[in-house]
Amino acid sequence: MNFIVSLLLFQSPTPTPVPHVPERIPALLTLIYVGGFGLVVLLLLIGLVRNRRRITVNSAIPEGLSKDVKRRLGSTSTNRGLRALRWLFVLLAIALFSFHIYWAQYAAERNEKFQELSYKDLRARRLSESTLRGWILDRTGRLDQALAFYRRNSSGDLQREYPMDQAMAHIFGSDRGDPGLERALFGVQSGAMPEALQVVKGQALEFRGNQDVRLTIDRYLQQAAVDQLKGKHGAVVVINPQNGEVLALYSEPSYSLKQVEDETTWIRLEANERDKPLVSRALGAYYIPGSTFKTVTMTAAFLAGIQDTEFTCSGGGFVAAPGANPILDDGGPGDVHGRIKIDTAFEVSCNQYFAQMGVKLGPERLKQAAQLLGIGTYDTPAEALRGRKEPELWNASSDAIKKALAPREATIVTGKGVTRYDLALIGYGQGYAGQMTPFQMALAAAAIGNMEGKLMKPKMEFNRPPEVFKQVMPAQTAATLRSIMGLVTGGPRGTARGVFGPVKAAGINTGGKTGTAQKVVPLYDPKTGAPKRKHVVERDNRGNIISERDVTIMDDEHPRIDAWFLCIAPLERPQVAIAVIVEGGGYGSKSAAPIAAALVLKAKDLGYFNVASTQPQRSQAPKKKQGL
Repeated sequence: MNFIVSLLLFQSPTPTPVPHVPERIPALLTLIYVGGFGLVVLLLLIGLVRNRRRITVNSAIPEGLSKDVKRRLGSTSTNRGLRALRWLFVLLAIALFSFHIYWAQYAAERNEKFQELSYKDLRARRLSESTLRGWILDRTGRLDQALAFYRRNSSGDLQREYPMDQAMAHIFGSDRGDPGLERALFGVQSGAMPEALQVVKGQALEFRGNQDVRLTIDRYLQQAAVDQLKGKHGAVVVINPQNGEVLALYSEPSYSLKQVEDETTWIRLEANERDKPLVSRALGAYYIPGSTFKTVTMTAAFLAGIQDTEFTCSGGGFVAAPGANPILDDGGPGDVHGRIKIDTAFEVSCNQYFAQMGVKLGPERLKQAAQLLGIGTYDTPAEALRGRKEPELWNASSDAIKKALAPREATIVTGKGVTRYDLALIGYGQGYAGQMTPFQMALAAAAIGNMEGKLMKPKMEFNRPPEVFKQVMPAQTAATLRSIMGLVTGGPRGTARGVFGPVKAAGINTGGKTGTAQKVVPLYDPKTGAPKRKHVVERDNRGNIISERDVTIMDDEHPRIDAWFLCIAPLERPQVAIAVIVEGGGYGSKSAAPIAAALVLKAKDLGYFNVASTQPQRSQAPKKKQGL
């Protein structure tokens, strides 16, 4: 469906004639210039090759001179100098042209600094703003439920409107900083501009920025996530595990797209390092996953064929290596489960069991399972902390969209330097497993929720056909893992059984995993939101200053306790895979699980659990576009 400005302004009874394209002549001249430039370079190269062996010694030079002297005299020296100048010109021309091609064609997608500063390019902004952008619709495709559209203001001018301004801010992005989905869809970075040859031939003259886009986002589920996180710091991710559709993705605190049009407001928000309203916690913030990572460890155990292994949970804890601290469960020495299997260990969230499983799996088998789920595996901690982005995870129509939505890569360390104690910590979601994003943990749940054991690439464009990222496990294994996750919300000792009682009463069978993790965070100035710092001076034995630096003061005495919950529903054929993180929320069963339960009930109300049709019952055909 194309966005046609005339529908907003008037209804024309007769077809509008095709306008003259003023860009055709400049495009033609561009092609002539590029072709001529290439021809000159080609002729120079041909001349260099042909004349290489045709240089003769000047006949006026006496024959008795040595070869070294003859090379310095006459036409030999002249031709050699000209040949060197030709090569210099060719190399400089190629280098200059390559430099131009990089910045014109590739920098917008590959160069993060270019992306960060591109909003200051007034030429690009005038180009993208000179044509009205298409409307952005939610998954229903209804115009009266549009997420971004144009409306006339009191002066009669058209204004871009965002009915869910803060709810969609991290997805849409602004014209400042890293590009969001809106700039990727409609901006110059989207690759929407036709090439010069297409302009000359009259092809692809329709600017793709005029076309409407239908997203997979459900505005009502997105709003439910906003309501559930109100007043908290955290994130929610909801994905359909069968096809990869992202139904909701929200991070709190958020910001207003209208407000950040003012540069002063943008600078103020960017400086707030405590709340970080400009950062999508769902995609770009790292957390220690705690017990939710046991989902990954359990997957690795089944893939390795050691899922039937029994371990003992004792009052003395599990000592992974001589001299290492014993690993206990949350209840301390009194929290003892005895000799148990993996299903019971997952139901009661036994740290000791999964620590022992991490050691038994070893780095290689943990590495294989992590890679299948999209988690990066590195040999050293320094490599794991690079924080690169993962555009390759997304199913999207362009590289610009993949780049705009790319999450930070979740990582673990599996190199030769990893000790038994490190493996034990990783096994139950601590140590080198502490680089997880909510988006990644939602993918881990989605792989189990998929009926065929596949991890589908997440997508946000509604009409994109599904794509598989990896075949993670056999279908039967996925079914077994779903039944084990079902013990958390429905088993006699499930850690989230009480919270999901109303969900069960509504006739919905679910699976889940609670998680709680401590994280040492900086002390912040309550007025500015900036981390508190102190000046550190290092001196040698004689009192001479060796170095000076400012360091962030960490709140070691009061670590933040983050709450997690993963969920899949309905268990028979999951239509949602949910990840919830609440910073400082305490136990996952107390603050994160209730949010997931509320979202499951909302999804049911919206018709997602009608397994006969994976689309909500309320979906309707798009209405005719009108000026709203």
